[in-house]
Amino acid sequence: MNRPRLFLVTPSSFDPDKLAIDLASAFQGGDVASVLIYLPDAPAKDLQSAAEKLVPIIQQNGAAAIIFGDTQVAGRTGADGAHIETSLDDVKLAVESLQPEKIVGAGGTKLKHQDMEWAETGIDYLFYGRLDLDEQDEPHPKTVSRAQWWAELFETPCVALGGKTIASAETAAETGADFVAMKDAVWHHSDGPASAVAAINAILEGYPFEESD
Repeated sequence: MNRPRLFLVTPSSFDPDKLAIDLASAFQGGDVASVLIYLPDAPAKDLQSAAEKLVPIIQQNGAAAIIFGDTQVAGRTGADGAHIETSLDDVKLAVESLQPEKIVGAGGTKLKHQDMEWAETGIDYLFYGRLDLDEQDEPHPKTVSRAQWWAELFETPCVALGGKTIASAETAAETGADFVAMKDAVWHHSDGPASAVAAINAILEGYPFEESD
């Protein structure tokens, strides 16, 4: 698919049974590349329990299930990969232990030289946007500027985090990022997750990538 794809991020706390229903609904709305199971404050056993419920739903719908912050849970639950934001050393360890069978994504960098260092480890994507901050209507200006810089210059795919409105997917897509991450805009949509995913995909269709020679 020659345009940005949707990268869903779960809420930071949720009832797995309820989210399982919402996830299944979201996939009815159209293309979803991957889902980041994001429970930053949950004990490993709770993260694993949630992942055991959600990973099969994600994979049955053709998307990649990615676990935030825990390579062991990613392995134990049969997820497709892990997302690491703690340190360069942790990213290196994740790459060594999971690749090439599984995806390793990274984010949380603060400086451009960090972005380049982390990408040199062989990660599969670099994530721009702070998941631990309350979402605003639009992406953070730093998210936009750094994703745009990265997308123009480097081959490692990047993800740009949108805001809490559907329209913010457009701002994220304008950066040239390979993936647009959305969170509250999907789970809190007044017409439900399927309508949100459909609306976001309609926006992303308007940002085809230029063909390289």
